[in-house]
Amino acid sequence: MSAPPGKIDLTGLCHRFSRHGPTILSEINLTVDGGQALALVGRSGCGKSTLLHIIAGLLHPTAGSVHISGQPVGKPSAKWNMMFQSPSLFPWMSAAENIALGLRYAHRPKPEIRERVEELLALVHLSEHGEDNVQQLSGGQQQRVALARSLATRPEVLLLDEPFSALDPFTRSGLQEEVRAIAAQLGLTLVIVTHDVDEALIMAERAVVMAPKPGRVVADIALTCTDRAALRAQVLEPFEAAQPLPAHSAPDTAPARHFLSLFPLPAFKS
Repeated sequence: MSAPPGKIDLTGLCHRFSRHGPTILSEINLTVDGGQALALVGRSGCGKSTLLHIIAGLLHPTAGSVHISGQPVGKPSAKWNMMFQSPSLFPWMSAAENIALGLRYAHRPKPEIRERVEELLALVHLSEHGEDNVQQLSGGQQQRVALARSLATRPEVLLLDEPFSALDPFTRSGLQEEVRAIAAQLGLTLVIVTHDVDEALIMAERAVVMAPKPGRVVADIALTCTDRAALRAQVLEPFEAAQPLPAHSAPDTAPARHFLSLFPLPAFKS
């Protein structure tokens, strides 16, 4: 029996960036149902962006596995696309040309590309700006172009790495609601990384709270309650309580001290 489209399974994920380096992620076990909107919430340094990059196939975990729609993830795919903090658009291209890139690389027919780009420009409310150079667009409009580009290949999963953090509060709030509505409309699985609890409440139906050193899950909360203040308090409690484990609270400086002791400083006369 095949897995539902967009279902994400993380099993025993651990990660280090080097063999003897610190553990960045420890024993992450998580399932995200197809079409669900999940927020990975935590302070800087808890490994949430690293986890997102592993889900996207941009990093290989030290241990464990990732499956999307039942398929093992070992590299990026058009079935799961990622939006970063920066729109990363090609500045010499128009909005439409940026949106069409993935379709061009997939060698889709020109009439199909044109139709799909027009459809996406309408979806993100940029129909009148398709021929505009992206440098002429505002920050919010550029992120809409990046969103449309991410949707062009009809992915099953959309991964968001704090894509609205550089925008002004008014624009950010509008895009949070807009992206959530588009993902629901298209039936996409949505995973967003954020350190903003209010953003998690707006964009997700489930919040997974992570703690640092090593990065690990400390709470998994369904955001189904209609009382916004109660939900916020429920997420904030583990968010604020998340602390490094004792073994990671202070790095071992003994090797450095031993190394420096081999080279004593010369005595200087006053």
